[in-house]
Amino acid sequence: MAAFMDWLKERFTSVTPLPVGVYHLQSAPEGRPPFRLHLRLQKDGSGILIVNASTVLQLNPTAAEYAYHVIKGTDPIEAAKTVAARYRVKKSQALADFSDFMTRILALAETEDLDPVATLGFERVAPNSAALTAPLRLDCALTYRLPPGADPLNAPAKNVTRELTTAEWQQILDLAWAQGVAHIVFTGGEATLRADLPDLIAHAEKNGQVTGLLTDGHKLTDPAYLETLLQTGLDHLMMVLPTDAEPNWQALQNAIAADIFLAVHLTLTPQNISGARAQMQKLHTAGIEALSLSLSDAALREEASHLRDFAAELGLRLVADLPVPYSAANPVALETAEENEIPGAGKVWLYVEPDGDVLPAQGLAENILGNLLTDAWEKIYH
Repeated sequence: MAAFMDWLKERFTSVTPLPVGVYHLQSAPEGRPPFRLHLRLQKDGSGILIVNASTVLQLNPTAAEYAYHVIKGTDPIEAAKTVAARYRVKKSQALADFSDFMTRILALAETEDLDPVATLGFERVAPNSAALTAPLRLDCALTYRLPPGADPLNAPAKNVTRELTTAEWQQILDLAWAQGVAHIVFTGGEATLRADLPDLIAHAEKNGQVTGLLTDGHKLTDPAYLETLLQTGLDHLMMVLPTDAEPNWQALQNAIAADIFLAVHLTLTPQNISGARAQMQKLHTAGIEALSLSLSDAALREEASHLRDFAAELGLRLVADLPVPYSAANPVALETAEENEIPGAGKVWLYVEPDGDVLPAQGLAENILGNLLTDAWEKIYH
């Protein structure tokens, strides 16, 4: 009887989950597009897998374990042996499942705009519906300063008492990484006015974080500066177009020619909306493939909706989940019934002001959650 009870216990005791933590893989296989995987293992053994800082997959404990071994570079036979022993399945089945998992993840990582639900059989999670222990992205406003003659819509009216030092921003990047935040966007104001921007990108790169930059492009007319940003690890770029003038075509051409994902952002105003179609057509002809739109006036919603349809007709990819310059509505808000409701704000992403204060999202200045240098993470996020 005792032997029988031991047999039951061995087979039906819950599998001990893998250690809670964040695991990262940056891969550039020869002849294949580079990709990044971030796995956040949770207490119950399940996981959140973030592919290229964009697609979010909810994994059950078995799939999370497969992802763990993919990121660790475990030999498939060894991984199958480990999983078979832990979950008491045949090694042949575990190997087949592991190989299938790797194939699906590689297809998702290397194919733009692939729907993982329809094509891969994964459970894709709307980020703002997932049970998260930390946001997926941190938007870091390094400064609210603007270059001379810049569009005032690109920064808030608020004056911060001071700007964080390089070391303080690095401390925030490390804190975010320790909590599993895989994606950092540097914004402002004009982030390139900070001489330490390349150092901060490099620090995030060293951590394993994906980085993006929101800029008006005034410094990107210098190819050497742009190359510095690329070499330090910048992963994507959004250039902000002026609302009342021609874009900086030299900066745009430099960015188009660079090996980086590029989107452009246009804030629609009563003054420029009549010429927006022509502007979008010109951008498309120049080689721009991704576009973000926001509004300076909520009364422009209907016209903005028509422009979004026009962008789709041109084949422009509409970017709706990255931070944008200050305006009455951002791309995410355009999708919601409630004008001031931004899905994911304070959960999927947080916004850090130049002095370290944290907001649920850009523009929600009345909702300060705390300061990343003086308050505990648990207080800020929960």
